[in-house]
Amino acid sequence: MNLTVDIAPQNKRKLRLKNPLVAASGTVGYGTEYAEMVDIERFGAIVSKGTTLEPRDGNPQPRLCETASGLLNSVGLQNIGIDALIEKEAPVWAKWQVPVLVNIAGDSVEEYAELARRLDGVDGVSGIEVNISCPNVARGGMEFGTDAGDAGRVTQAVKQNTSLPVIVKLTPNVTDIAGIARAAEGAGADAISLINTLRGMAIDVGSKRPFLGGATGGLSGPAIKPVALYMVYTVARSVSVPIIGGGGIISAHDALEFIMAGASAFWVSTGVLVDPCSPLDILDGVVDYMKREGIEDIASLVGVAQAA
Repeated sequence: MNLTVDIAPQNKRKLRLKNPLVAASGTVGYGTEYAEMVDIERFGAIVSKGTTLEPRDGNPQPRLCETASGLLNSVGLQNIGIDALIEKEAPVWAKWQVPVLVNIAGDSVEEYAELARRLDGVDGVSGIEVNISCPNVARGGMEFGTDAGDAGRVTQAVKQNTSLPVIVKLTPNVTDIAGIARAAEGAGADAISLINTLRGMAIDVGSKRPFLGGATGGLSGPAIKPVALYMVYTVARSVSVPIIGGGGIISAHDALEFIMAGASAFWVSTGVLVDPCSPLDILDGVVDYMKREGIEDIASLVGVAQAA
């Protein structure tokens, strides 16, 4: 049975995963802590938490709020900064067989370019995931991912400063996600990842104030799965590069839906927080399904629902 997935077939360095399971950015930290709980080598890839040029403390507490079938988070990109990541985390990753992608976030096109430049050639880093759900300070705080021109400029700047495979992660908070995806592809993205969280909030009726320390947060979990699935299905019809899809995946059934919608790989996020072992159970469930259906190659399932 063939579970391998090629995420960056157009990139000279390639990015071949032994299976389609990806640990989403932000849910397993830098992977080192998570490796103490599960067999991390069973994953197809690990994505680090969002990393910026300088260390960030993140948003004030509370940062998490459970909702109906979902979770609001307002972590605020707390991270150790790119220099500490290269010095402390990358040497550990270099000893792993599973590829690690670094999720990068910046407040300007120049910051994204500099992050890409510093990561290029770092042993232990197999690719870059570009988080374009960050505010463009020069444009008054508008997210880079809400404008096709900005998305293209960020992607191009990253590509010009690294030979690593570049995956662009899209925000769902737009009216035309397919147009944003095409702009990223046109600027050289090797793959597209979607979706990031949906904007949301909760109110503490006792204090009559927003519950989260950062007021608003990102909604994830099963509540967003239908939206995420639709967006993967739509983007798969609009681009030719591979897609890593996710949003509310908590079962093998969910993962198979994303693959059939057009995702070559899938990531698990909130499910990790509920049960750290759940991603491996999901992968096992996908394998069981393939055995029952007599499917020899996972690639034969990618996008099959598009013909419906």
